[in-house]
Amino acid sequence: MLNFSTLSSPLRVPLGRAALLFLLAATACTAPRGITTSGKVTPQGEFRLAYNQGFNVGTAPLSKAGSAVRDAASRLGNQAGSGDTVRYSGAVSSVQTAALAYLLDPVQTTADFSIRYGVVPRLDVGYKYAFGSHVFDTQFQLLGPTGSVEDPARGAASGTTYASVGLQYAIQRAALPSLPFLSDLNNLLGLSASRHDILIPLTVSQSFGPEESIGAISYGAVYAHSWVSYGFTPSNLYDRAGGNRLPALPKQSRNFSSYGVFLNLKLGYKYVYVVPALSIYYQNYGTYTLVDGSLASLSGATFVPSLGLQFRIPNLSR
Repeated sequence: MLNFSTLSSPLRVPLGRAALLFLLAATACTAPRGITTSGKVTPQGEFRLAYNQGFNVGTAPLSKAGSAVRDAASRLGNQAGSGDTVRYSGAVSSVQTAALAYLLDPVQTTADFSIRYGVVPRLDVGYKYAFGSHVFDTQFQLLGPTGSVEDPARGAASGTTYASVGLQYAIQRAALPSLPFLSDLNNLLGLSASRHDILIPLTVSQSFGPEESIGAISYGAVYAHSWVSYGFTPSNLYDRAGGNRLPALPKQSRNFSSYGVFLNLKLGYKYVYVVPALSIYYQNYGTYTLVDGSLASLSGATFVPSLGLQFRIPNLSR
Protein backbone atom coordinates (compact mmCIF):
# COMPACT_ATOMS: atom_id res chain seq x y z
CA MET A 1 0.00 0.00 0.00
CA LEU A 2 1.09 3.54 -0.64
CA ASN A 3 1.51 5.98 2.23
CA PHE A 4 1.70 9.71 1.59
CA SER A 5 2.93 12.28 4.09
CA THR A 6 3.82 15.91 3.53
CA LEU A 7 7.15 16.77 5.06
CA SER A 8 6.99 20.53 4.82
CA SER A 9 4.32 22.77 6.26
CA PRO A 10 1.74 24.06 5.54
CA LEU A 11 0.88 21.70 2.68
CA ARG A 12 -0.63 18.28 3.37
CA VAL A 13 -1.20 15.46 0.86
CA PRO A 14 -4.54 13.74 1.60
CA LEU A 15 -4.49 9.97 1.38
CA GLY A 16 -7.83 9.76 -0.37
CA ARG A 17 -6.85 11.91 -3.31
CA ALA A 18 -3.85 9.73 -4.03
CA ALA A 19 -6.48 7.31 -5.32
CA LEU A 20 -6.20 9.09 -8.67
CA LEU A 21 -3.78 6.25 -9.40
CA PHE A 22 -6.72 3.95 -9.91
CA LEU A 23 -8.21 6.27 -12.51
CA LEU A 24 -4.92 6.50 -14.40
CA ALA A 25 -4.46 2.76 -14.65
CA ALA A 26 -5.81 1.92 -18.08
CA THR A 27 -3.37 3.90 -20.21
CA ALA A 28 -0.15 3.51 -18.24
CA CYS A 29 2.93 1.53 -19.14
CA THR A 30 5.50 0.05 -16.80
CA ALA A 31 8.41 -2.33 -16.98
CA PRO A 32 7.25 -5.89 -16.20
CA ARG A 33 8.26 -7.14 -12.74
CA GLY A 34 6.59 -10.55 -12.79
CA ILE A 35 9.11 -13.40 -12.67
CA THR A 36 7.99 -16.18 -15.01
CA THR A 37 11.25 -18.04 -15.68
CA SER A 38 12.37 -21.25 -13.96
CA GLY A 39 15.72 -22.18 -12.46
CA LYS A 40 16.66 -23.98 -15.69
CA VAL A 41 17.88 -21.65 -18.42
CA THR A 42 17.04 -22.10 -22.09
CA PRO A 43 19.18 -25.00 -23.41
CA GLN A 44 21.90 -24.08 -25.88
CA GLY A 45 20.52 -23.44 -29.37
CA GLU A 46 16.86 -23.39 -28.26
CA PHE A 47 14.39 -20.49 -28.38
CA ARG A 48 11.53 -19.71 -26.03
CA LEU A 49 8.74 -17.34 -27.06
CA ALA A 50 6.24 -16.07 -24.50
CA TYR A 51 3.31 -13.77 -23.97
CA ASN A 52 2.32 -12.66 -20.46
CA GLN A 53 -0.77 -10.79 -19.29
CA GLY A 54 -0.71 -9.46 -15.76
CA PHE A 55 -1.81 -6.79 -13.34
CA ASN A 56 0.31 -4.42 -11.28
CA VAL A 57 -1.54 -3.78 -8.00
CA GLY A 58 -0.69 -1.12 -5.44
CA THR A 59 -3.17 -1.79 -2.62
CA ALA A 60 -3.72 1.75 -1.31
CA PRO A 61 -4.77 3.21 -4.70
CA LEU A 62 -7.48 0.53 -4.97
CA SER A 63 -8.85 1.22 -1.50
CA LYS A 64 -8.79 5.03 -1.77
CA ALA A 65 -10.33 5.64 -5.21
CA GLY A 66 -13.39 7.89 -4.91
CA SER A 67 -15.55 10.47 -6.62
CA ALA A 68 -13.89 13.36 -4.75
CA VAL A 69 -10.64 12.78 -6.65
CA ARG A 70 -12.40 12.66 -10.03
CA ASP A 71 -14.33 15.81 -9.20
CA ALA A 72 -11.17 17.68 -8.17
CA ALA A 73 -9.33 16.57 -11.30
CA SER A 74 -12.21 17.54 -13.57
CA ARG A 75 -12.63 20.92 -11.89
CA LEU A 76 -8.96 21.81 -12.28
CA GLY A 77 -8.91 20.49 -15.83
CA ASN A 78 -11.91 22.58 -16.87
CA GLN A 79 -10.45 25.63 -15.17
CA ALA A 80 -7.12 25.25 -16.97
CA GLY A 81 -8.78 24.43 -20.29
CA SER A 82 -10.88 27.59 -20.20
CA GLY A 83 -7.77 29.74 -19.74
CA ASP A 84 -8.62 30.77 -16.19
CA THR A 85 -5.82 31.32 -13.71
CA VAL A 86 -5.27 28.27 -11.53
CA ARG A 87 -4.03 29.00 -8.05
CA TYR A 88 -1.92 26.49 -6.21
CA SER A 89 -4.00 24.53 -3.71
CA GLY A 90 -4.18 21.27 -1.84
CA ALA A 91 -6.02 19.75 -4.79
CA VAL A 92 -3.16 20.65 -7.16
CA SER A 93 -0.72 19.17 -4.68
CA SER A 94 -2.76 15.96 -4.51
CA VAL A 95 -2.81 15.62 -8.29
CA GLN A 96 0.97 16.05 -8.46
CA THR A 97 1.56 13.47 -5.76
CA ALA A 98 -0.86 11.04 -7.37
CA ALA A 99 0.91 11.46 -10.72
CA LEU A 100 4.26 10.68 -9.10
CA ALA A 101 2.79 7.68 -7.30
CA TYR A 102 1.33 6.48 -10.61
CA LEU A 103 4.78 6.75 -12.15
CA LEU A 104 6.35 4.74 -9.33
CA ASP A 105 3.67 2.13 -8.65
CA PRO A 106 0.79 2.17 -11.15
CA VAL A 107 -2.39 0.18 -10.79
CA GLN A 108 -2.83 -1.23 -14.26
CA THR A 109 -2.95 -4.21 -16.54
CA THR A 110 0.39 -5.24 -18.04
CA ALA A 111 1.32 -7.24 -21.11
CA ASP A 112 4.59 -8.24 -22.73
CA PHE A 113 6.06 -10.35 -25.50
CA SER A 114 9.46 -11.97 -25.01
CA ILE A 115 12.05 -14.12 -26.74
CA ARG A 116 14.91 -16.05 -25.12
CA TYR A 117 17.84 -17.93 -26.65
CA GLY A 118 20.27 -20.41 -25.12
CA VAL A 119 23.76 -19.08 -25.89
CA VAL A 120 25.87 -21.71 -24.09
CA PRO A 121 24.88 -24.63 -21.82
CA ARG A 122 24.35 -22.50 -18.66
CA LEU A 123 23.58 -19.05 -20.09
CA ASP A 124 20.68 -17.57 -22.03
CA VAL A 125 19.74 -14.04 -23.08
CA GLY A 126 16.38 -12.43 -23.75
CA TYR A 127 14.47 -9.39 -24.94
CA LYS A 128 11.02 -8.32 -23.79
CA TYR A 129 8.73 -5.65 -25.20
CA ALA A 130 6.13 -4.35 -22.76
CA PHE A 131 4.23 -1.70 -24.77
CA GLY A 132 6.46 1.26 -23.96
CA SER A 133 9.20 -0.52 -22.01
CA HIS A 134 12.21 -2.28 -23.50
CA VAL A 135 13.71 -5.02 -21.34
CA PHE A 136 17.00 -6.86 -21.82
CA ASP A 137 17.98 -9.73 -19.58
CA THR A 138 20.26 -12.71 -19.08
CA GLN A 139 20.18 -15.74 -16.79
CA PHE A 140 22.99 -17.99 -15.54
CA GLN A 141 22.25 -21.50 -14.28
CA LEU A 142 23.97 -22.32 -10.97
CA LEU A 143 22.58 -25.79 -10.29
CA GLY A 144 21.09 -28.69 -12.23
CA PRO A 145 21.74 -30.54 -15.52
CA THR A 146 21.91 -28.71 -18.86
CA GLY A 147 20.23 -31.16 -21.21
CA SER A 148 17.06 -30.64 -23.25
CA VAL A 149 13.72 -32.40 -23.60
CA GLU A 150 14.97 -34.24 -26.73
CA ASP A 151 18.39 -34.97 -25.22
CA PRO A 152 18.08 -35.26 -21.41
CA ALA A 153 21.25 -35.07 -19.34
CA ARG A 154 22.28 -38.10 -17.29
CA GLY A 155 20.42 -38.07 -13.98
CA ALA A 156 17.70 -35.66 -15.14
CA ALA A 157 14.34 -36.75 -13.76
CA SER A 158 11.11 -35.47 -12.32
CA GLY A 159 11.89 -33.58 -9.13
CA THR A 160 15.37 -32.50 -10.21
CA THR A 161 16.32 -29.18 -8.61
CA TYR A 162 17.58 -26.27 -10.70
CA ALA A 163 18.77 -22.84 -9.59
CA SER A 164 19.80 -19.71 -11.48
CA VAL A 165 20.52 -16.02 -11.05
CA GLY A 166 19.34 -13.42 -13.53
CA LEU A 167 19.88 -9.78 -14.44
CA GLN A 168 17.17 -7.66 -16.10
CA TYR A 169 17.52 -4.07 -17.31
CA ALA A 170 14.52 -1.99 -18.40
CA ILE A 171 14.11 1.55 -19.70
CA GLN A 172 10.87 3.49 -20.19
CA ARG A 173 9.35 6.94 -20.46
CA ALA A 174 6.24 7.98 -18.57
CA ALA A 175 3.74 10.85 -18.52
CA LEU A 176 0.17 11.54 -17.49
CA PRO A 177 -2.16 9.74 -19.91
CA SER A 178 -4.61 11.61 -22.12
CA LEU A 179 -7.79 10.64 -20.30
CA PRO A 180 -10.69 13.07 -20.86
CA PHE A 181 -10.69 14.64 -17.40
CA LEU A 182 -6.87 14.74 -17.26
CA SER A 183 -6.03 16.17 -20.67
CA ASP A 184 -6.01 19.78 -19.48
CA LEU A 185 -4.33 18.81 -16.22
CA ASN A 186 -1.56 17.26 -18.26
CA ASN A 187 -1.00 20.63 -19.92
CA LEU A 188 -1.32 22.42 -16.60
CA LEU A 189 1.23 20.30 -14.73
CA GLY A 190 3.56 19.36 -17.59
CA LEU A 191 4.89 16.19 -16.00
CA SER A 192 7.74 14.50 -17.84
CA ALA A 193 9.60 11.50 -16.51
CA SER A 194 11.79 8.56 -17.34
CA ARG A 195 13.06 5.62 -15.34
CA HIS A 196 15.55 2.79 -15.50
CA ASP A 197 15.17 -0.45 -13.55
CA ILE A 198 17.31 -3.49 -12.85
CA LEU A 199 16.03 -6.75 -11.37
CA ILE A 200 18.17 -9.54 -9.98
CA PRO A 201 16.09 -12.69 -9.35
CA LEU A 202 17.45 -15.80 -7.62
CA THR A 203 15.30 -18.71 -8.78
CA VAL A 204 15.01 -22.29 -7.52
CA SER A 205 12.78 -24.81 -9.28
CA GLN A 206 11.76 -28.47 -9.25
CA SER A 207 11.19 -30.18 -12.57
CA PHE A 208 7.98 -31.93 -13.60
CA GLY A 209 9.31 -34.69 -15.84
CA PRO A 210 12.90 -34.95 -17.13
CA GLU A 211 14.32 -31.53 -18.12
CA GLU A 212 10.98 -29.83 -17.37
CA SER A 213 9.29 -31.73 -20.19
CA ILE A 214 5.88 -31.26 -18.51
CA GLY A 215 6.78 -28.13 -16.53
CA ALA A 216 8.16 -27.00 -13.17
CA ILE A 217 7.39 -25.14 -9.98
CA SER A 218 9.68 -22.17 -9.36
CA TYR A 219 10.14 -19.78 -6.44
CA GLY A 220 12.71 -17.38 -5.11
CA ALA A 221 13.66 -13.86 -4.12
CA VAL A 222 14.32 -10.76 -6.20
CA TYR A 223 16.14 -7.49 -5.62
CA ALA A 224 15.33 -4.48 -7.78
CA HIS A 225 16.71 -0.97 -8.03
CA SER A 226 15.13 1.94 -9.89
CA TRP A 227 16.42 5.32 -11.05
CA VAL A 228 13.73 7.93 -11.70
CA SER A 229 14.07 11.35 -13.34
CA TYR A 230 11.05 13.66 -13.34
CA GLY A 231 10.08 17.31 -13.67
CA PHE A 232 7.04 19.60 -13.85
CA THR A 233 6.63 22.45 -16.35
CA PRO A 234 3.33 24.03 -15.28
CA SER A 235 1.42 26.48 -17.44
CA ASN A 236 -1.08 29.03 -16.13
CA LEU A 237 -0.41 27.86 -12.57
CA TYR A 238 0.03 30.60 -9.96
CA ASP A 239 0.90 30.73 -6.28
CA ARG A 240 -1.84 30.68 -3.67
CA ALA A 241 -2.23 34.46 -3.76
CA GLY A 242 -2.54 34.43 -7.56
CA GLY A 243 0.17 37.05 -8.06
CA ASN A 244 3.11 35.04 -9.38
CA ARG A 245 3.25 32.27 -11.94
CA LEU A 246 5.00 29.19 -10.58
CA PRO A 247 8.22 28.32 -12.41
CA ALA A 248 9.08 24.90 -13.78
CA LEU A 249 10.46 22.35 -11.38
CA PRO A 250 13.91 21.37 -12.76
CA LYS A 251 14.58 17.70 -13.41
CA GLN A 252 14.82 15.78 -10.16
CA SER A 253 16.57 12.43 -9.78
CA ARG A 254 15.74 9.75 -7.25
CA ASN A 255 16.60 6.09 -6.79
CA PHE A 256 15.22 3.39 -4.55
CA SER A 257 15.41 -0.36 -3.87
CA SER A 258 12.67 -2.99 -3.94
CA TYR A 259 12.65 -6.41 -2.29
CA GLY A 260 10.43 -9.21 -3.44
CA VAL A 261 9.49 -12.89 -3.49
CA PHE A 262 7.79 -14.85 -6.26
CA LEU A 263 6.20 -18.15 -7.20
CA ASN A 264 5.29 -19.52 -10.62
CA LEU A 265 4.13 -22.74 -12.25
CA LYS A 266 5.01 -24.02 -15.70
CA LEU A 267 2.43 -26.53 -16.94
CA GLY A 268 2.30 -28.19 -20.37
CA TYR A 269 4.06 -30.71 -22.54
CA LYS A 270 7.25 -30.36 -24.59
CA TYR A 271 6.38 -27.37 -26.77
CA VAL A 272 3.59 -25.33 -25.16
CA TYR A 273 3.21 -24.31 -21.50
CA VAL A 274 0.86 -22.18 -19.42
CA VAL A 275 2.66 -20.10 -16.76
CA PRO A 276 0.65 -18.59 -13.86
CA ALA A 277 2.83 -16.47 -11.55
CA LEU A 278 2.73 -14.14 -8.57
CA SER A 279 5.41 -11.65 -7.47
CA ILE A 280 5.22 -9.45 -4.35
CA TYR A 281 7.43 -6.41 -3.69
CA TYR A 282 7.95 -3.86 -0.96
CA GLN A 283 9.71 -0.56 -1.53
CA ASN A 284 10.37 2.77 0.19
CA TYR A 285 10.36 5.25 -2.68
CA GLY A 286 11.82 8.14 -0.64
CA THR A 287 10.80 11.82 -0.84
CA TYR A 288 9.81 13.82 -3.91
CA THR A 289 9.76 17.57 -4.51
CA LEU A 290 6.53 19.21 -5.75
CA VAL A 291 6.18 22.41 -7.81
CA ASP A 292 5.86 24.63 -4.75
CA GLY A 293 8.95 23.14 -3.10
CA SER A 294 7.13 20.95 -0.57
CA LEU A 295 8.00 17.29 -0.24
CA ALA A 296 5.95 14.08 -0.37
CA SER A 297 7.10 10.75 1.06
CA LEU A 298 6.01 7.48 -0.55
CA SER A 299 6.32 3.79 0.29
CA GLY A 300 4.30 0.72 -0.56
CA ALA A 301 3.77 -2.93 -1.42
CA THR A 302 3.02 -4.20 -4.92
CA PHE A 303 1.36 -7.43 -6.06
CA VAL A 304 1.98 -8.64 -9.62
CA PRO A 305 -0.16 -11.65 -10.64
CA SER A 306 0.17 -12.81 -14.24
CA LEU A 307 -0.77 -15.57 -16.64
CA GLY A 308 1.45 -16.44 -19.58
CA LEU A 309 1.77 -18.73 -22.55
CA GLN A 310 5.24 -20.07 -23.42
CA PHE A 311 6.35 -21.78 -26.63
CA ARG A 312 9.51 -23.85 -26.85
CA ILE A 313 11.40 -24.12 -30.16
CA PRO A 314 13.93 -26.97 -29.91
CA ASN A 315 17.43 -26.99 -31.36
CA LEU A 316 16.81 -28.74 -34.67
CA SER A 317 20.52 -29.21 -35.34
CA ARG A 318 20.86 -31.85 -32.62
